[in-house]
Amino acid sequence: MDLEKIAGLVEIIEKSSLKEFTYRDNEVRIRVSKRDNAPIVAPGGFPVPSVTQGFPESAPVTETTEPAEEESAFITSPIVGTFYSASAPDVPAYVRVGDRVKAGQTVCILEAMKLMNEIECEFDCEIEAVLVSNEQKVEYGQPLFRVKRL
Repeated sequence: MDLEKIAGLVEIIEKSSLKEFTYRDNEVRIRVSKRDNAPIVAPGGFPVPSVTQGFPESAPVTETTEPAEEESAFITSPIVGTFYSASAPDVPAYVRVGDRVKAGQTVCILEAMKLMNEIECEFDCEIEAVLVSNEQKVEYGQPLFRVKRL
C-alpha cells in the first residue's frame, strides 16, 4: 500500500464517525484510531505534552517500546439462525476455549430454515471465548467466537 492510499484512508476515517479502523492485507496491517481531546498519559502516569505545547527545555526525551498486543479476531455468523455447539446434545462441543483450530475445521452448526449448516473457520486460530449459548438465535454478522489468529 502506498503513502497516498494511506493518507486517503486516514482522511476518510477523520471525516467519518468511526473511532477505530484496522486494515489487514497479507503482511500489511494498518490501525487508525481517533483520540478524544483527553491528555495522553505516559507509563508512570505523567502527561505527555502535545505537539503544540512543546517540551520543556529540561525534560529528558526517552523512548519506550512495549510488545505489540495481539489483536483478537472474531468468527461471525454468516447467516441468521440457531447456534449449536455440537452435532447432538450428547456429543462434545466442536470447540472449547483454549482449543487451536485449523482453517477449514468445523466450529459450530447454525440451523436456518430446518437446514443444518456447518460453520468452518477461515483461518488458523485459538479460541479465546465462546460468545453465544447453545440453541441461541443469532443474527447475520454476529460474533460467535473471539479468537487469536495464529
